[in-house]
Amino acid sequence: MVNALPSGSGEFRRVLWTGLYSQVVLMTIPVGGDIGEEVHTVDQALTFTSGKAKATVGGEEKDVEAGDLVIVPAGTQHQFVNTGPTPLILYTIYSPAEHNPKTVHKTKEEGDELEDAGKDEAPEWSQKSKKENKDAGRV
Repeated sequence: MVNALPSGSGEFRRVLWTGLYSQVVLMTIPVGGDIGEEVHTVDQALTFTSGKAKATVGGEEKDVEAGDLVIVPAGTQHQFVNTGPTPLILYTIYSPAEHNPKTVHKTKEEGDELEDAGKDEAPEWSQKSKKENKDAGRV
């Protein structure tokens, strides 16, 4: 159990926890940086803890800042660009998991490279149904 959330990280992406049906990831986007335009097959909820960004979700643009929550349903194109003078720090919850539980990407480029090479995949068990996980003794 974690009592206090980290307030930042030097890495672009760090998986903090992976469960059967969700995953918590800390991201730090440098000034002028972005997460990259993408579409996931999983649901995603992003909570911003520091900085400012331009959020584009499903073609709709909005400014977001610390304290904001953005929901990205599975299959929705999205992008977040740091528009502030400080790093953009956020927590994202994927449901189910999107990344390998041990993922740490120092930069966006490293993350893109590992994802493109198939080396940052969610565990197979995180993509199973409740029944399959129950039958396997995971629940």
